[in-house]
Amino acid sequence: MPRRHAGRPGRERVAMEARQVAEHSGSLRFLLNEWDARTRPCLPAPQTDITPSGGGPAPSPRSVAGWILRRPETLTEPEQLQLKNISANCPEIAALTRHVRSFATMLTERQGEQLPDWLDAVRQDDLPSLHTLATGIERDRDAVIAGLTLPWNSGVVEGHVNRIKMLKRQMFGRAGFALLRKRVLMS
Repeated sequence: MPRRHAGRPGRERVAMEARQVAEHSGSLRFLLNEWDARTRPCLPAPQTDITPSGGGPAPSPRSVAGWILRRPETLTEPEQLQLKNISANCPEIAALTRHVRSFATMLTERQGEQLPDWLDAVRQDDLPSLHTLATGIERDRDAVIAGLTLPWNSGVVEGHVNRIKMLKRQMFGRAGFALLRKRVLMS
């Protein structure tokens, strides 16, 4: 176990790891911006657009990220067609979509035992941003597997900590500890 987790109880560590995994959502945006800048040649030429109607601008990286991150059944038919066309023209986006959706399934259905297979599949594809995420997850694999598998979380505690920090910010420089204590106990 890494030294930084030595004194923390299991639930706190699991919650922290889950937060760190969630914070890596920026990797998807980075990857899509990188894709937008470097791999635009994967897309058809501008005169043959990827929109289902054939006439209109190519979708932005933010739109594509939204389509990838949402449940497939919630996408409209035009969005599904555009994502399918983009995936067909750019294998990196197809692989990214597959990995993101399989991770989402692990997360929502508590299938943490599939994480090692997912990490291996990510490493086999040439997606540097996901390799960075996989390396971070690998450092604390046991904690991440526990976070993806176990039903416990520290959401209630985090809510109270957030509330106390808000009260402290509101009172900054106005009163001492005694008033802060009263406000925490009264709210």
